[in-house]
Amino acid sequence: MNRARVLPIALAALLFAAALVAILVSLAHSRVRGVGPSVLVGSRAADYALLDLRGRTVSLAAYSGKVVVLNLWASWCPPCRLEMPDLERLYEKEQRLGLVVLGVNEGESAQRARAFGAALHIRFPILLDQEQRFGRVYAALGIPTTIVIDRAGFVARGFDGPLDYDQMAAATLPLLR
Repeated sequence: MNRARVLPIALAALLFAAALVAILVSLAHSRVRGVGPSVLVGSRAADYALLDLRGRTVSLAAYSGKVVVLNLWASWCPPCRLEMPDLERLYEKEQRLGLVVLGVNEGESAQRARAFGAALHIRFPILLDQEQRFGRVYAALGIPTTIVIDRAGFVARGFDGPLDYDQMAAATLPLLR
């Protein structure tokens, strides 16, 4: 075989091998990191200003020094509806220790979010994320998604899917003590 033919084949094989190695390294890295909000544990909590149901601007910075539970939800989501009473119970029971629960409605109107909160007797603040930025930034795979932020402003826990009261308490109480 002449060199003119071997060189392009060898170069193509080398490029193919390099691409394969890059793909395998990328896949291995993604398996280690995982997916969903738990991959953010240990990172600084992202903060965006959102409106509450009264039209006031609220951001996480206002809760500096508190343990914050961000719960991303929508009124059409049955698991969201199921976990709301447990979130309210956690809020009522532990706010004196510095716990803040923020219900972050993903993509719905203030009227719909207000009606949902009223129907379930929710007293914790409800924020409106009409652009659904929090869902993207906190790596939500769906809703409900719950992010627990420690007093220093770092993500301590991240959950996709509904939680019950015991799971919520286990994720937050150690941070409050």
